[in-house]
Amino acid sequence: MKNIELYKPKLDDLWFREQCMSDSKTMNYNAGYDVHYSGYHYDTGCIDFPKEKWQSWVNDKLNNPNLFYAYILDKDTQSFVGYVNYEINKTKKATVGIVIKNEFRGQGYMRPALNLLIQNAKNNGVVALIDTVPQTREQALKVFYDLGFNKVGEFVSKKFNKNEIVFEIEKKL
Repeated sequence: MKNIELYKPKLDDLWFREQCMSDSKTMNYNAGYDVHYSGYHYDTGCIDFPKEKWQSWVNDKLNNPNLFYAYILDKDTQSFVGYVNYEINKTKKATVGIVIKNEFRGQGYMRPALNLLIQNAKNNGVVALIDTVPQTREQALKVFYDLGFNKVGEFVSKKFNKNEIVFEIEKKL
């Protein structure tokens, strides 16, 4: 089991978010979707996050009581390995997200990070965690299912103009 903690980043720590979001190997899961937001790169999934946007991001996201965002810190190496987040809606359900930096994938960080995120959400009154995960992301789905998430629906999305089956998953807390 990895020795990790969830670390709320400070403004000067946002270099890691910028690094993740500009790395095509880390962001490839995000590529090929027809979304229209500033800085999104369709071909790589990368999202521009220049330093001049950091302060407004902190004001909008880190100071938002309905949003939890934290880095995954490996306490043994003192390295950031990814990040987790959730956003609470009006029904006290929260949409969850997790990104493990490419070089740390497959090393056992996802499960303990999600466990810590689940505990944090429970402590903050969240009644359920929800996510959407493409059917092809079998390893990620396995971890979610092992942690008590259940498939509650599915839909078809387009990735690079091809149909992709996406599962809606939920864990009641």
